[in-house]
Parts: sequence; structure tokens; C-alpha cells
Amino acid sequence: MNRLPKKIFLLATCYSLLATLTGCATIADIPKGIAGISTKMLEEGRKEAIRKQFNYDYNTCYNKVKKSLEKEGSYIYAQSIKKHMLALYVSEEDTTPVGIFFKEIDTNNTQIEVSSPSKFAKEFIAKEVSSIFDRLQKMEAKINAEKEMGNK
Repeated sequence: MNRLPKKIFLLATCYSLLATLTGCATIADIPKGIAGISTKMLEEGRKEAIRKQFNYDYNTCYNKVKKSLEKEGSYIYAQSIKKHMLALYVSEEDTTPVGIFFKEIDTNNTQIEVSSPSKFAKEFIAKEVSSIFDRLQKMEAKINAEKEMGNK
């Protein structure tokens, strides 16, 4: 008889803890939130995201951004093809979360949204993303100019 109240107490404690930790989050977000890798706040922050459209297809944008930011030292902790997003920390030392969301406008145009609870991190990564495509455009222009020179 003495064990029953302990079990009820334990169940009530677990339920209370679970209810407190979840708040508005879904059950799937609980382990991610505890581990510090939830993307929920990044998704919710899309309302205030920095948006820019690039004249490249979705796959080019996604792959160039992922590869370039990893090369620059950002740590990608989550990626979802289903959600069209990358979630990353600015660097291994700066664990400010940033979400990059990709939206295919048409076959040759993609909108990229950069979301973060930190204005600095959001602006920093948005500039990095823009510079990726600025470099790509300059490289393509140089290649095209060299091709034209070769055809003359």
C-alpha cells in the first residue's frame, strides 16, 4: 500500500515536468529543446527574417550556401529537405542559432530567408549568403568574358 502513493507522486512529478518543459512546443521538440538544437524559434522568427531573392535554382542555392558556410566555420546542426531549411550556429565558438530557409520561386529563382533571435547573427549570416552569390556571379561573368574573348 505504501508503494502506490510513491508511484502516483512519481507520475505526477514526471507529468508536471513534461508539461512545464513543453509549453507550446510539440512532444518532438522536447528532446531537441533540451539538447539546445530546436529549430522551432527559427521557424517562428521567419516573420522578421531578412529576405533576398537570387537568380539561381533551388538546388544550387541550397548546396552553395551549405558548403560555403561550413567552409567559413559555421556549424550546421540541423537540415531538413522537407522544411527547405538549414539551422546553424554562427561558428563553433558562437552558438547563436540561425535558420536559413529556401523557397523556390521558379526554376531559376530562389528566395532565401535568414532568421535568428539575434539581430547581429541574422545580419551577419545574411551578408555571408549574399557574398556567396556575389562571388558566384563574378566568377560566371569572368568565365563568360573569357569565352567571348576566345570566340573572337
